[in-house]
Amino acid sequence: MDVADKTVLITGGGSGIGLGIANAMTAQGSRVIITGRTVSRLEEAQAENPSLEIARCDVSDTAQVEALRKYCDESFGGIDVLVNNAGMFTEFEIHAGELPLDEQLREVDVNVGGPIRMVHHFLPGLLARPEAAIINVSSVLAFVPYPPGLVYSATKAAVHSWTLSLRKQLEDTSVQVIELMPPLVDTEMVEDIDLPKITVDRLVAGFMKDLRAGKEEITPGPAAALKAAGRVAPNFLLNRLSP
Repeated sequence: MDVADKTVLITGGGSGIGLGIANAMTAQGSRVIITGRTVSRLEEAQAENPSLEIARCDVSDTAQVEALRKYCDESFGGIDVLVNNAGMFTEFEIHAGELPLDEQLREVDVNVGGPIRMVHHFLPGLLARPEAAIINVSSVLAFVPYPPGLVYSATKAAVHSWTLSLRKQLEDTSVQVIELMPPLVDTEMVEDIDLPKITVDRLVAGFMKDLRAGKEEITPGPAAALKAAGRVAPNFLLNRLSP
């Protein structure tokens, strides 16, 4: 897909992978709106890249998602590309009761419920475009679970499965469904994990190259090898990732 002259909405776009994609897309001529829960972070991103538009939105809040869709329609005439990137990651020991149940369920609601809400409210507008895309950011941890991040790993497996079904249902429409499956990326969200990571720049470069090439499943860096290994030797990798 050529993103030049496209209007792109990126959830969780104030930092990390989302901001990296946002900067790359503005460089390619896209109009990019980034969203997130923390306005100050969005403003910092916009100060560094004035081409960015910003809008606060918590993807776990249906009313805020509805308001975001209305804002995009009224201010930009709708969007062409939706990037579902917002997510949260928590490490905890379940037997020790380290994380309350409501916080575990919030992680599910942000990581899985968020993309579902976004697609529900933005899909009608995307279907009216001659060319559009939904880009779901999952993770290689969908195939190689990381035991301390057991809820996160499970949510990314759910996003992967949902993306496959979404792509099948929309295959005869103008909306392309793309999945970005990053390996561990050197971002604030996973800074405490002592495992090899790739840089945001490397991830984004691979993503943009494969996006232009029309790929529907994008596995930058070691993600493709890890995905394959997760199918061939899942217990071996599970043990390697256990503390």
